[in-house]
Amino acid sequence: MRSVKEPIKNVARRVLSDDSYDQLIGAYAKGLHLVEKYSIASLQNSRRLRRLRNRYPGRRCFIIANGPSLAQMDLTCLKSEITIGSNGLFLIFDKLGFLPTFYTVQDYLVAEGFAEQIQQVTGITKLFPRELEYCLAPDNDTIYFDLLPDPRQRYLDKHKNDNFRPKFSDRLERGAFDGCTVTYLNLQLACYLGCRQIYLIGLDHQYQLPSNVDVTRDAIITSTSDDTSHFHPNYFGKGFRYTTPRVDQMEKAYIVARDFATRKGIEIINATKGGALEVFSRVNFEDIGRT
Repeated sequence: MRSVKEPIKNVARRVLSDDSYDQLIGAYAKGLHLVEKYSIASLQNSRRLRRLRNRYPGRRCFIIANGPSLAQMDLTCLKSEITIGSNGLFLIFDKLGFLPTFYTVQDYLVAEGFAEQIQQVTGITKLFPRELEYCLAPDNDTIYFDLLPDPRQRYLDKHKNDNFRPKFSDRLERGAFDGCTVTYLNLQLACYLGCRQIYLIGLDHQYQLPSNVDVTRDAIITSTSDDTSHFHPNYFGKGFRYTTPRVDQMEKAYIVARDFATRKGIEIINATKGGALEVFSRVNFEDIGRT
C-alpha cells in the first residue's frame, strides 16, 4: 500500500519551485526529527542518560580495551570495580568471571558484525550512538547518546589529517565526540560518571594489518584469517569487515583526553602490559591497590 505522503509530495513537486519544494521537504524532515526527539521513548532515554552523570563521584574505574595483551592478564580481581568494556569483549565474559559495569560500541561495522551477540548481552548498562539503533535495537539495558559531530562532518574531519583534533565531552547528555576509537568514547563516559582515576588495560595501540592497506587512510578491510591484533582469534576473524585502525588519529585524540583530564584534576593511567601507547603515565597492573 502506497504511503499517503507520496501523492502529497507529487503534487508539491508540480506546484512548487525547486527551492520551495526543498524547503518544504526539509521542514518535514525536521518535524519528524522533533517528533522523535520528544517522543516518550526518547525522553525516557534522555532521563536514563542524565542519571549516569556523576554516579560515581571521586571513584576509580577500569577501561578494558581489546588488545592481545589482555589475554595475558587475570582480571578476576576487577569484579568489584567499576569497569567499562566494549566491542567484542563478550568473547571472554566467561573468563573474566564478571560482567563489566558498562558496555559500549561506537563503530557501525562492529555493531553490524556483532549485532546478534550484542543483543544477547544482558545485565549490563549498554551505551550506543543513536545512529546505531538500526542494528542495535532498544532493550531494557540500552541507552543511546549522540555521537558528535554529525556523520558527514566526522568523515570530513577525519580526512583532514593534519588538523584532526577532536573535542572532549564530559556531558554525554549533550553528546560524545568521535576520536577514531571506542576507547576515546569510554574515557568520556568515565569522566561523565564522575570517576577521578581512570586505568587503561589491554590498550596495546598497535595493529597487524594486511601489507596492501594504507594506514593513513580510512578503508574497509575484510579479514582473511584469525585476528592477531586483539585478545581473541575470532574478534575480527575471517570474513569480518572493519575499518582501518587509524593509530595516528587515535594518538591525537588521546592527547586531547590527557590534556582535558589534567585541567580537571583527573588521572588517566596506562596499566597495559606492554603496548605502544606512551601518552599517559604508566603503572604495573599488579601494583594497583585492590578495593
